[in-house]
Amino acid sequence: MSTPLPRALAAARDPLDRWRREFPIVGRTNYLISNSLGAMPERARADLAEYAETWATRGVRAWEEGWWTLAVDTGDLVGRVVHAAPGSITMHQNVTLASAIVASCFDFRRRRPKVVMVDGEFPSLLYLYHRMKSQGVELEVVKGGDGVGVDMERLLDAIDERTALVPISHVLFRSAFVLDAQAIVDKAQAVGARVCLDIFQSAGTVPVDLEALGVDFAVGGALKWLCGGPGAAYLYVRPDLHRELKPRLTGWQAHAAPFAFEAGPIRFRVDGWRFLTGTPNIPALYAARAGLGIVGEIGAAAIREKSVRQSSRLVALAEREGWEVTASPVPARRGGTVAIDCPYGGAVSAALNARDVVVDYRPGAGVRLSPHFYTRDRELDEAVAAMREVLDTGAYEEHLHAKRTVT
Repeated sequence: MSTPLPRALAAARDPLDRWRREFPIVGRTNYLISNSLGAMPERARADLAEYAETWATRGVRAWEEGWWTLAVDTGDLVGRVVHAAPGSITMHQNVTLASAIVASCFDFRRRRPKVVMVDGEFPSLLYLYHRMKSQGVELEVVKGGDGVGVDMERLLDAIDERTALVPISHVLFRSAFVLDAQAIVDKAQAVGARVCLDIFQSAGTVPVDLEALGVDFAVGGALKWLCGGPGAAYLYVRPDLHRELKPRLTGWQAHAAPFAFEAGPIRFRVDGWRFLTGTPNIPALYAARAGLGIVGEIGAAAIREKSVRQSSRLVALAEREGWEVTASPVPARRGGTVAIDCPYGGAVSAALNARDVVVDYRPGAGVRLSPHFYTRDRELDEAVAAMREVLDTGAYEEHLHAKRTVT
């Protein structure tokens, strides 16, 4: 007989359940992969239809009728979720590009050559800064140790007077460990370094207040917990830095007079626009608006309350099965994902997806389950029960040697 879950984790009436009707896929699947791609709101379909209609009927006139400012207007929708001033967030194609714009503001060959990161970062950003060694970057990657969190003492010690930039995640992508962002910002400010906080895995599920943190830069995307789809990443630059910084990775949207088509060196705008590059990805920005609006309407506090309860439920379910979890035992240090390290995790993940239990797998972490505000408690129970069935029946075996695309 299964051990009952703690009374505090028992299913209760969920005030956020009403939002399920906004997301068609959750009515057809057990969708537990919002850490990778948030469910599409039905409203996004109408927004994309509006984009098509605008292009079809207004043609090139659409630029002056709203398209040209959409990268900043959409950034303001992000700003309402993460508490950033209007005009301080611009939209870009992906976080790697947004991070490269930040890096291009620095001359690492001068007295501050050092960049401090942790080994739990998303590999794309590690790749970026490793390649920047040719531009003078001295990269120090702090080892995490236990595979879940970060040794904060070692990390803070690494941030010194030679450090120019600390690009670091608020929530680590493998383990969903929530770092102490304020401690990192405080130490960096004390030694004159800058922090670029990656909030991709926090914004939309863990409360973020960029103004209160005082962080210099932040990057993230609408793809995951903000339910905004691919191609809509964002870059925050603290407003008092707008006049000071001059990114080398730039383009005509950053020009003070872009339609003058001036030859020669760029004349930067003096606001957040100076961190834009070339022509924006208009359809992706249309697609992002609905999810950003919904998350902003629900509010971070309500989403976080449910997320903590459901992640705790997943931990309890996994422990009841005797499986390890790659997640912090402390709820406050746990983001929206719980990775369950069961046997044959990659094959189990594939078998679950074949059954419309939509999850993913990360080597070194396990099967990642990521409930969101539209997830019901019983769906967590059903997902873990399906994992047990897949293992007990050997259904995972047909997926052992299959090629998988890990997203």
